[in-house]
Amino acid sequence: MEKDKKNSGSTEEKLVTVAIHTYEKAHILKSILELEGIPSVIHGINLIDPVIPGNVRVRINESDLPRALQIIESVDFSSDEEEKEQKILKKEILIPVDFSDYSLVACEFGFHLAHDLGCKVKLLHAFFTPFYPASVPFGDTFTLQTTDKDLFQDVRNRTEREMQALIEKIENRIAAGSIPQVPYKTALVEGLPEEEIITYSKKIGPTAIVMGTRGKNAMELDLIGSVTAEVMEGCRTPVFAIPEGAKIRSLSKMKTIVFLTNFQEREFKAFDIMMNFLKPYPVKVYLAHIAKKEDVWNEIKLSGVQKRFSDLYPYLQIEYKLIDQNEVLEVALDKFAEKNNVDMISLSSSRRNIFARIFNPGIARRMIFHSDTPLLVIKGM
Repeated sequence: MEKDKKNSGSTEEKLVTVAIHTYEKAHILKSILELEGIPSVIHGINLIDPVIPGNVRVRINESDLPRALQIIESVDFSSDEEEKEQKILKKEILIPVDFSDYSLVACEFGFHLAHDLGCKVKLLHAFFTPFYPASVPFGDTFTLQTTDKDLFQDVRNRTEREMQALIEKIENRIAAGSIPQVPYKTALVEGLPEEEIITYSKKIGPTAIVMGTRGKNAMELDLIGSVTAEVMEGCRTPVFAIPEGAKIRSLSKMKTIVFLTNFQEREFKAFDIMMNFLKPYPVKVYLAHIAKKEDVWNEIKLSGVQKRFSDLYPYLQIEYKLIDQNEVLEVALDKFAEKNNVDMISLSSSRRNIFARIFNPGIARRMIFHSDTPLLVIKGM
């Protein structure tokens, strides 16, 4: 969490960045915090480069951080009026793109998935208009200048050109036969990528979301990976995360899948959802449980889960495996994947509060930055 110091007379007061949002949402959060007695300021970041997520930071005193996090956890910016409408539930694969090489990886996987499932494709890009002032005190207003409007139009025009360039690359690959021909449309929206993706998913209800990531080459602060992680945390739609280094970029070519289980009831529904994607393909599924040491009871439970799924899917080859976590969890899982030629890791993820997401990142988020194995994350129902 970013910190700085602010001189106030003879005392130095530490400020921390508690959230990054578009200007409007930052201002709303600032108002909410003040109503709860927590002084805050909003401050612009990267007003030149709109690619960096977020227009403005919300900053508070470090001593107010625990209480502020509790308040933020109760604020759902995605719950606007349009999301109260009934979900449309389209047969659509949503592919968020940022015009990088990872976007092409996601497109390759997503177009194949759409072709196999009889879905259309939506290419979505969220962009920022960096015309907000660098710092806006409470109660102040600002006027959009002509130069700011020009800058907004420049950003919009540049984004349209980049989308057109991506379309040309996709069309070239379709012509070459590496990407199947499926109906697709594009959409450009203004805002934070993770917020816009989650909002779109809640409103439209696509069949799946496919996102490209750096994989093993990623840094913890990598923007692509972090956006994917936020979407996994906040979205009920199944999310495929496809690393740049993934050897197989089509679900139909995958032969071995790991389904992680922690013996939770939600995992049975998640397994069914996974099988809706895998049914057409002859795959082998490992039911895997990760534990720090061998436990006979874990093996008994795994055997029971295997029997239940074998009864439901008699045509499916299923084995169970106990993964001994004698090292860092993601390292143990990655080694297991490499040893057993695993093509994809699937898991059910529950909604976790903001404290858990910050101080104890889940396995899906950690694997995004550590592995070149594709992930399928299914939010617990």
